[in-house]
Amino acid sequence: MSADTRLLVGLGNPGAKYEATRHNIGFRVVDAIADHFGASAFKRRFQGLFSEFRLNGRKVLLLKPQTFMNESGRSVGQALQYFSLPIENAIVFHDELDLVPGKIRVKKGGGVAGHNGLRSIKAHAGSEFWRVRVGIGHPGRPDAVTGYVLKPFAKADEAWIGPLLDELPRLVPLLVEDNAGEFMNQLHHRTQAAG
Repeated sequence: MSADTRLLVGLGNPGAKYEATRHNIGFRVVDAIADHFGASAFKRRFQGLFSEFRLNGRKVLLLKPQTFMNESGRSVGQALQYFSLPIENAIVFHDELDLVPGKIRVKKGGGVAGHNGLRSIKAHAGSEFWRVRVGIGHPGRPDAVTGYVLKPFAKADEAWIGPLLDELPRLVPLLVEDNAGEFMNQLHHRTQAAG
């Protein structure tokens, strides 16, 4: 597999029960990317739902682990191993409690900040992957976190979710080309203009 190949992972929990929850924003981002680029239909592979498309001659793989959040790393590890890709070629989209709703931050490596999906990926494949952190806000009390992330987004959140799911896929080529700085610049500029 070419070193140019990228694995884009959306984190979430499988099943209709969790579909609209805050914890599943990663799945929704990957679905939006698949739609935008006309990716192949998702098929069951690597203990997940897998799809792919080509972008400027580069292969881009899409993965939504179906193992439940706290075992996401099993799915990611299998896909990386199958395609002989280093963990550095993975870009993971996930919910982030410590950012206000709709805010995006990109970072490579680092800690897992209590996120079970990230912890599992780190355990199975290493920590030097790109994280695209999608802010969902914090309920205010640590003991309220589990209920908060497993509840559907509030009606008001749809005001930022729609534009975000529209905008993120347009900027994905910058992430795939390792240009996280320009990705953040353009995202900030366009969302400011839209707001």
